[in-house]
Amino acid sequence: MTNLEFRDPVFLVLLILAPLVFGLARRAPSHVGFSSLKLLEHAPDSWRARLLIVPPLGLALASAALAIALAGPRTGEANTKVYREGIAIMLVVDRSGSMNARDFVRKDQSIDRLQVVQQVLRQFLGASDDRDGRPDDLVGLVTFARYADSVAPLTLDHVNLTAILDEVTIVTDRNEDGTAVGEGLALAVERLRRHKAKSKVIVLLTDGVSNTGDISPGQAAELAAANNIKVYAVGAGTTGYAPFPVEWRGQTVLRQAYVELDERTLEAIAERTGGEYFHADNKEALEQVYEKIDALERSEIVEIRYMQYEEYYASFALTGLVLIVLSTLLAQSVLRRLP
Repeated sequence: MTNLEFRDPVFLVLLILAPLVFGLARRAPSHVGFSSLKLLEHAPDSWRARLLIVPPLGLALASAALAIALAGPRTGEANTKVYREGIAIMLVVDRSGSMNARDFVRKDQSIDRLQVVQQVLRQFLGASDDRDGRPDDLVGLVTFARYADSVAPLTLDHVNLTAILDEVTIVTDRNEDGTAVGEGLALAVERLRRHKAKSKVIVLLTDGVSNTGDISPGQAAELAAANNIKVYAVGAGTTGYAPFPVEWRGQTVLRQAYVELDERTLEAIAERTGGEYFHADNKEALEQVYEKIDALERSEIVEIRYMQYEEYYASFALTGLVLIVLSTLLAQSVLRRLP
């Protein structure tokens, strides 16, 4: 037995009774009167005489076994239980027309900003083989252009969430185009504020300037702060000219168009809610941003250590009882002493 220990080691003191039991049992009063012992001096010892020590020895071992049984011998195996308290995260993604710019992947005119964001978010959720993702966290998705939409509720089913994310497209209807940052942020706050999660986080991504909506970014930030919701703001792109695909004479060509990123507003949102602002102007930078956010907001891990014991007192108790019975039977039968 490895790692043997005793539940009540104080009972091991009773082991001192074993030699006393042996001595008392061996000296049990029995005698036969003879006029002289000279006739027995040269008589050979019989096998019964040589085995007379067995019953008292058995009783001594029995008392030792019972003392050990009372002490509660056992072996313990340490086990660790890990409990993770997940985070509730709402991803808020801009899908306005400016997300159609083709400046995030160099020398590839077929990938727009939204596609890059989708690729990075798939990694953030753990859809790629090289990332563990966030399996313990509830994650939801809100998109916005002129209007905000709750695309996916908070869920642990990140596989379906990734599939829903892949279906998000850039608006093509001019009546739906715009950048309602406040609306998207406020809708995410509404989805989070009633949840019982200990930590609530919004990751807001936009590449423009808030130019529509009934709720301003500042009002939405106040609402998030009032509900203890931290906002990590991500500004995608830069202020200046970026290539956009346009139809010209039956062909799709790229033309430079002016885009603007309101970093000051995003910084204010992050500061008001206790979060951080990040800027990314290409795919690699955007990946690094979400890796930083992933490292900053991790689930709380509580390690609980406990011992699982295997008890042996029954084996020792049974051994002691068997030894008592056998010793008694031997002492009263084949190894019986003459009175």
